[in-house]
Amino acid sequence: MKEYKLLDINSAIRQIHFPKDFEEFKIARKRLVFEELLSMQLALLSLKNQYKVEQKGIQYKKDIKMSDIINTLPFKLTKAQLRVLEEIDEDMERSKPMNRLLQGDVGSGKTIVAIIAAYKAVKCGYQMTIMAPTAILAAQHLEGFETILNPFGIKCELLTSAISKKKKEEILERLKQGEIDILIGTHAILEENVEFKNLGLVITDEQHRFGVRQRKIISQKGNNPDVLVMTATPIPRTLALILYGDLDISIIDELPPNRKKIDTFAVTKGLEQRVNMFIKKQIEEGRQAYIVCPLVEENEEINAKSVLEVAEKYKNEVFKEYKVEYLHGKMKAKEKDNIMEQFKRGDIDILISTTVIEVGVNVPNSSIMVIENSERFGLAQLHQLRGRVGRGEYKSYCILKYQGNSEVIRQRMKVMQDTNDGFIISEKDLELRGTGEFFGTKQHGLPEFKIANLFEDMPILKMVQSLAIRIIQEDPSLKNLQNERCRKMVKEKFGNRLEI
Repeated sequence: MKEYKLLDINSAIRQIHFPKDFEEFKIARKRLVFEELLSMQLALLSLKNQYKVEQKGIQYKKDIKMSDIINTLPFKLTKAQLRVLEEIDEDMERSKPMNRLLQGDVGSGKTIVAIIAAYKAVKCGYQMTIMAPTAILAAQHLEGFETILNPFGIKCELLTSAISKKKKEEILERLKQGEIDILIGTHAILEENVEFKNLGLVITDEQHRFGVRQRKIISQKGNNPDVLVMTATPIPRTLALILYGDLDISIIDELPPNRKKIDTFAVTKGLEQRVNMFIKKQIEEGRQAYIVCPLVEENEEINAKSVLEVAEKYKNEVFKEYKVEYLHGKMKAKEKDNIMEQFKRGDIDILISTTVIEVGVNVPNSSIMVIENSERFGLAQLHQLRGRVGRGEYKSYCILKYQGNSEVIRQRMKVMQDTNDGFIISEKDLELRGTGEFFGTKQHGLPEFKIANLFEDMPILKMVQSLAIRIIQEDPSLKNLQNERCRKMVKEKFGNRLEI
C-alpha cells in the first residue's frame, strides 16, 4: 500500500460507492483494480512455477533436423513460420519441457508447423498426439499429417468418440505397444484408457476450448512431454503474455503468399436483394456459400434471425433452385459431421449455420460468407468466421449484414472492412467492448474481472506484473507470513486450480 500509494480496503469499498468527487472514485477504483489484477498475476505465475518445478523433460537429438522434411514440402514456408520452427526446435533440444503458445492468424499455416515438430519427435523415437476441438477438424488434421508424413514411414491414427468399440480397442492396443506414432483426436484422447508407450509431444489446437487442466491431464500420459498450444484467436501480445503466463509465446505474423485477401462489405437491410443476387452469381460460377446466424431458435425478445427460420426461407423461397442445408450446435455430432462432409464434397450449395463452423474447417471451394446480424458478434469472432473462406484459388467475399446505427456498430463494421489483420482487430475489439465479453470466461478458465478492464488498466497491469514476479521470486508458494493475505486472495479466486 505504501509503495503504490493505495487506499486500505475498507476506505476503498466505502469510497467507490459514495465518492465525494470523481478523483475520490478513481483512487478507490485503483485499489480494487490493483488487487484484482494482482491475484490473477500471482495465480498465473504460481501455475508457471508448478510447471518449472517439474523434473527434466525430454531432450531431443540435434541430428534429427527439421530441414529434412521442410526441403520435401511442395511449397515454401514463410519467414514467420521458419522463425517459429526455430524457436520450437530450440525448445525441443533443451532438457526443460517445452510449454509454448503458437498464435497465428486464420490461415497463417500453423498446422504445417505442428507437422514438422511431430516429425522431429517421432524420428527421435517418441509418440506425439494432437487434440482438436471437433471431429471434423481432427479428421482434417489426419489428412494433412498423412499426406506429408506417410512417405517417411510415420503411422498416424484417428481417435474420436464416433469410432466403433472394436476399432477403438484395436487402436488403444497398438498405441500402447508403440505401433502408432501419431494419435490425432478430440476430447476422446483425455480418457483414462488411452495409454501411450512413449509420449513425447502434445499439441492442442484452438487452446481456448481446452483449459489448463486438460493440458495437464494429457501431459501426464507421458513423462513430462513437450507441450505446444495452437490458437487462431489473435490476442494483443501484451495481453497474451499476461493471460498465458505459464507459456512462452510464438507468433506467426504473416500469411502464406497464396492466401487471397477477402473483400468485406457491411450492408443494411435495404441491400438484401443485391446480396442474394450476388450469392446466386457465385453459385452459378460453381462456388459455395456460408450463411451464419447468431441464434438457433427464435426468441421473441431478440430479433436475431434464427438458423431454422432462415433455412426455411432460403430453402423454400429465395434459393429454392439450390441445395440448402443447415447446421447448429444442438444437432447430434454425427449429423453435423455428415452435413459438413457433404459441404466439403460440394453436394451442398449453401450452408446455413451458427458459429459451430468457426473452427478450422477447410472448404477451398466456398468463396462467400454472409453473416446475419453481424452486430451481435465480437470482432475477433467475425474475423474467425471470415477466415472460413478464401482458402482456395477463388476470390472470396465476406458480407456483414447489420441492424442498428449506433456509433460503436459503425466503428466495428469499419474495422472489419478496413483490415484483415487479426491482431489489429483484436486490439480494436478490446477497446470497443472491454475484456469481459472479449474473453468470455469459458475461453480460458480465468475468472471474469469484476472491476478491472485489461485494456484501460494496462498501466496498472504492468505495475502489478513486476510486483507479482518479485513476490513469487522471493516466496514461490506464498508461504511467508507477510504474503498470507495474498495467498488467501489467490486461493479464494482460483481455488482448486492451484496447488498453493
